[in-house]
Amino acid sequence: MDFDTDVLICGAGAAGLTLALDLARRGVPFRLVERQDAPFHGSRGKGIQPRTLEVFEDLGIVDRAVALGGPYPPQRVYAVDGSDVQAPLAAEPAATSAEPYGTPLMLPQSLTEQVMRDRLLELGQRVESGLALTDLAQEEDGVTVTLAGGGGESRLRARYVVGTDGGRSTVRRLLDIGFPGKTMNVRALVADVALKGLDRDAWHRFNGDDMARRLEVCPLAGTDLFQIQAPVPPDGDVDLSAQALDAMVKDRTGRGDVHVAGVSWASAYTMNARLADRYRVGRVFLAGDAAHTHPPTGGQGLNTSVQDAYNLGWKLAAVLAGAPDDLLDTYEAERRPVAAAMLQLSTALLDAARRGGEMRRGREVRQLDLAYPDSPLSFAQPARTHGVRAGDRAPDAVVLGAGGQPVRLFTLFAGPHWTLLGRDVAPGVADALRRPGLRVHLFGARGDVIDVHGQVQAAYGLGPGELVLVRPDGYVGAIAASAHADALAAYMRRAGLS
Repeated sequence: MDFDTDVLICGAGAAGLTLALDLARRGVPFRLVERQDAPFHGSRGKGIQPRTLEVFEDLGIVDRAVALGGPYPPQRVYAVDGSDVQAPLAAEPAATSAEPYGTPLMLPQSLTEQVMRDRLLELGQRVESGLALTDLAQEEDGVTVTLAGGGGESRLRARYVVGTDGGRSTVRRLLDIGFPGKTMNVRALVADVALKGLDRDAWHRFNGDDMARRLEVCPLAGTDLFQIQAPVPPDGDVDLSAQALDAMVKDRTGRGDVHVAGVSWASAYTMNARLADRYRVGRVFLAGDAAHTHPPTGGQGLNTSVQDAYNLGWKLAAVLAGAPDDLLDTYEAERRPVAAAMLQLSTALLDAARRGGEMRRGREVRQLDLAYPDSPLSFAQPARTHGVRAGDRAPDAVVLGAGGQPVRLFTLFAGPHWTLLGRDVAPGVADALRRPGLRVHLFGARGDVIDVHGQVQAAYGLGPGELVLVRPDGYVGAIAASAHADALAAYMRRAGLS
């Protein structure tokens, strides 16, 4: 039986759009369907962490995102007597050669997704709105799904299906995958509003030691709106009108000069921390909020969702091109532990906030230290005790091309290919490892790149004859000495480089 497409992506939020962008640039046929008729227009996920900015650079959208957004403002914490103190939301490390994005970007989710849709259109693809997956049946070589829309029901056959359809995922329900966890004893509202009376140079926090009356008002970069966050009673309806929010803001700030003039978007929700039992059943996968849901503390959710899809995209493309199917099993092996750790972090930050602590975020929220050391795709021969390890994020560095022009490693990595770096590697060794889908860059005698500032050596710690294989998603897959080039070649075959 013929297939209508290789991959069906269900849900056009950040995870679905990331996967679509990655598949589009690889030339993989796909369809991206979304049950809603119009794009989401709120700010639910507004923090883009440094690691996600690196992903966005590879996908060709980081400059547009940064141009639309802005930095996080400092916190302004108000005391009962009306006095205030100011403190940064988090430590603000400077960018370095190895970590080119030092701090998170504030960009409302609706604008992030708009940037992604614009890029997708440039790549010749688009979201199919108003189409919902209602049923699926797996066969040995594909998946048959039922889609429902304004024109009625239709059938579609795909080689793979990916559910990026949110916390109430239909795909997860149809697969009968458990979604255990807990409902937090916190209900909150979030609203994008037109507001007068507060400056836009700070994230305003009121009643921090009183969970029932807490209020946070943050200027939304890229807009002229503010985002209101506030706990609300656990039961009953929540009035999200401008009049009700205006009254709540006046009550909780104790100020008559602060006024909500209009509501652009608002939602009330109960916080949950849940993790899907499985990320894969046969030819169907879960990614993003369909696989994990979490408190918003720490700004981790959208970022984890983007990186789920970024991990899965190249693996789907490789298997569709002939790589072993078990490469797809590494998706769950790598990403599910990351989500579990993210849930612990978000929950811990929420608990600290409930106790009245300051909302301070450390390096752990930046996601630059996420790694896959225990992945089946992480290989080192011999074992390393210094520098970058297999499974680590591959650092950036500024080098000099042999032609005399400066270039960053991230520029060499950018695109759907793998990258092999070598130091003082014999030409015959490098030539034996060359293959389609792999770009080779050598340092040392007659190499095409020069570590003119010593940044590569500082970050990677390569000895003479050592090779580093960087995956398409910017993680170190393998590190090997030249004497083990045959083992490295075998690794490449298993990973789809043949």
